[in-house]
Amino acid sequence: MGSVWLARDKVLQREVAIKRLGHGGFDVARAAREARLAASLNHPHVVAVFDLVDEGDERWLVMEYVAGRTLSALAAEAGPLPVAQVAHLLGQAAEALAAAHASGVIHRDVKPSNMLVTSDGTLKLTDFGIARALGDATMTQTGMVTGSPAYLSPEIARGDRATPAGDVWSLGATAFHALTGRPPYESDGGPLATLYQVVHHEPPTLPADHPLAPLLRHTMVTDPGSRWSMAQVHRFLVGPERAVALQDTATAVVPPAPVPAEATRQLTRTDRRRPRVLGVAVAVAALVGLSAAAWALTQRGHGGERNEGSPAAGSSAADPSADASPSGPEAGPTAARMQEFLIAYLDAATSDQRAGWEMLTPAFRVASGGFGDYQRFWRQQTSAEVTSFVADPERLRVEYDVRYDQAAGGVVDDHVVLDLVYEDGVYLIDGES
Repeated sequence: MGSVWLARDKVLQREVAIKRLGHGGFDVARAAREARLAASLNHPHVVAVFDLVDEGDERWLVMEYVAGRTLSALAAEAGPLPVAQVAHLLGQAAEALAAAHASGVIHRDVKPSNMLVTSDGTLKLTDFGIARALGDATMTQTGMVTGSPAYLSPEIARGDRATPAGDVWSLGATAFHALTGRPPYESDGGPLATLYQVVHHEPPTLPADHPLAPLLRHTMVTDPGSRWSMAQVHRFLVGPERAVALQDTATAVVPPAPVPAEATRQLTRTDRRRPRVLGVAVAVAALVGLSAAAWALTQRGHGGERNEGSPAAGSSAADPSADASPSGPEAGPTAARMQEFLIAYLDAATSDQRAGWEMLTPAFRVASGGFGDYQRFWRQQTSAEVTSFVADPERLRVEYDVRYDQAAGGVVDDHVVLDLVYEDGVYLIDGES
């Protein structure tokens, strides 16, 4: 896409990287549009774009200089990288890409060589050279493939339009390379043979007991609609449980470790984990819980979820009267009321997003990124059925599996952990962990 030079900004007295554009039929007008897209991303893990300078017939992109090596160079030198290091680095990349997607920008060339790593372990995502804005028809044509073949998603390899889901696949492919020391697809037949493999072969996987196996299962999925969002990828990689599970791991294949509850930075969850099948007792408990939803909503969040342990274990959580009467104040948080609250919340979130939004604490609303993002996610879900549930009234924490019916068709299974607050019989959601 162009040669890159180390230069010095004589006005601000700093080193910069400059990239010469315009060689070999490069679309200069397109480069200018894409430079503006990249410059719009102000993020600590994105290489900043400072200027686009014309000099005669040449055009130069002026960028932040990052003193470091690419992730591909690190993998080439060290072989498979430690699991904890990969999680740390790609967590930063996922954060940057989630921010780009939220701004309507798709990278379209996510790969190890476009990730710069400094000596202190900071990652910077670079080269938005073929990025595009969502809905910008001038940037992509059906049938035109752009990107690096070994990291392209199947739909883009077929020539379909790029979407954020394509970046999700590519980040999973990058994780595979970093963890194994080799690209996910290799062929001696050149780029076209590699593209054929991407489209027609099964996606690569990691051993089932690998701590990052769930990452590949939910990113390198042939159906783009079944992949995690980039925000979910980020939460999976940086969650506190993940940090504990990955500490002291030094090889690409490690002993079994518990997989944490994946979460997004807001309540926009589409985890594709297979649900735990708990039989008829779950359905009965869900129906009884829904009968209490109307009362719970009128109380702005009174209530609770299913009781301690899974409903299939024969608990009494399905009977709200087992803990307290709806007409009187509670003595404190109870598993049954926490169950009612969860059912009421999911009912509100899927039918009246403003009502669901009111069931979050003010602090968590800020952390969730705003009502617009919240509403966009929940409008895609027509219903939500809880299929397993565990409550901890002392810690005010609930953990559950849920199945979403989506407006676009199909179902999505998710595993969620929520932290609540409680005051005078009222529950609110205060965070995810």
